[in-house]
Amino acid sequence: MDWKLPREGGCRCGRVRFAVTAPPLATTACHCTGCQKMSSSAYSLSAAIPAEGFAVTAGEPVIGGLHGPDAHHYFCPHCMSWMFTRAEGMDWFVNIRPTMLDDTSGFAPFIDTFAGEKLAFAQTGAVHSFETLPPMDAWEGLMGEYKVWVG
Repeated sequence: MDWKLPREGGCRCGRVRFAVTAPPLATTACHCTGCQKMSSSAYSLSAAIPAEGFAVTAGEPVIGGLHGPDAHHYFCPHCMSWMFTRAEGMDWFVNIRPTMLDDTSGFAPFIDTFAGEKLAFAQTGAVHSFETLPPMDAWEGLMGEYKVWVG
């Protein structure tokens, strides 16, 4: 799964663009009902990119979706594409939606989260599956295993 960095991406209308210059720390598919509703799909896909490896290069994304204290979901203000998420208190990474990349090759979810809420038909092929989120103390090991998995 060669990420061929750097990569660029953007919203559906192209008004907001971003660049990725670091490989993901991990990739996930979230099956929670909130992600199902926000993505209009069975799950949302994420790639956790180190914060220093992510930059908005054009346009001004706006916060949409839930406006709570835990996560800020960023959207294009024009086409309303959900582009990335920043988790409160976890400034060291940005969860991008990999489907927003111009080149989506090399992406596959490594971890299924909130599998307890997944739709019966939804299968991702992820290596790990958790009923909710993995425990905080499991993430370091999962990220290390992800690096081996992607080679």
